[in-house]
Amino acid sequence: MTTFTYSHSDEELINQPIGYWASAAGEAVVHHIRTMLAEAGLTQPQWWILNQITTDDGRDKAEVVATLRGYLNVGDNSLHHNISALHDRALLTEDTDGRLRITDEGRRLRDDTAARQQKTRAEIHEGIPDEEYIRTLKVLQRMIHNSGGEAWHH
Repeated sequence: MTTFTYSHSDEELINQPIGYWASAAGEAVVHHIRTMLAEAGLTQPQWWILNQITTDDGRDKAEVVATLRGYLNVGDNSLHHNISALHDRALLTEDTDGRLRITDEGRRLRDDTAARQQKTRAEIHEGIPDEEYIRTLKVLQRMIHNSGGEAWHH
């Protein structure tokens, strides 16, 4: 990693636009995560789907779609496409009742990617104490509320 320096002094940062910095942070983090997932052969929605169906009895397809549809505004059509892609790769199965189950191959890929995801998370969080991370999320959630927005992540 390269050496980190802040863009402005504290006196200058107070006047910086939160919308710009929140958006830039989101774009950088999502790009970093998606790059790691692409190296594993997965899209981000495929990763979310595999994580929703890890139990032995699987999960109802409609329930998975309902849970994930709002994540980064991915929408139902994209989720159905990604479920089909995982099915075509034999990473999940779908029974006649619409219940999705992860296959052994899907579980191996999911577990390997989970280990990679932990490394990626550590890279993103480098130099950021947990207390600062929690505080940052609380500040962003309050700004979303103050702006009349809504956000929720499971």
